[in-house]
Amino acid sequence: MTEVPAADAALLAEAAAKSGLVWLRPQGQPRAWPAWHVWHDGAVLVVSGPGEQQLPELVGPVEVLLRSKDTGSRLITVAATATTVSPDDQSWPAAAAALAASRLNSPTSPADLPDRWRGTAVITRLTAHGAAIEGPDRYDTASGAAPPAPSEATTSGWRPWHLRGRPRRARRG
Repeated sequence: MTEVPAADAALLAEAAAKSGLVWLRPQGQPRAWPAWHVWHDGAVLVVSGPGEQQLPELVGPVEVLLRSKDTGSRLITVAATATTVSPDDQSWPAAAAALAASRLNSPTSPADLPDRWRGTAVITRLTAHGAAIEGPDRYDTASGAAPPAPSEATTSGWRPWHLRGRPRRARRG
């Protein structure tokens, strides 16, 4: 794996440390998934599983897109390698503690989260490599918008009730 250039590494670290959300697109997947994360020890860490965010299996190559916290615009997209942090791994306690500290709206106390995650959740480390796919002065001109995920939800045929009915014609003001 090639090292991330210094300018890209600095932007990646700054954006990941300030943002609470990344977009992840595993290789071969048609869409990206939003995920809350923490920046820990030079990598993005995410947790998924029952009671946590639902993400596809993250193994191997993944694109990580970071957006500006202020404007929502794309800052940097990098190629990363996803590896699962096993509960037997010596880095697992530190990774779980970092994730637990930033977990919002937890059903249990942050101190109890690592014990719960040990048996049910998956902690994944995303380590960037190579030059950024997108970054300052080299953004894709496409919008990046994706069609909505398939769903059985629909609103066709339903019209909400309006006080005094719906106007027969547009009012001119």
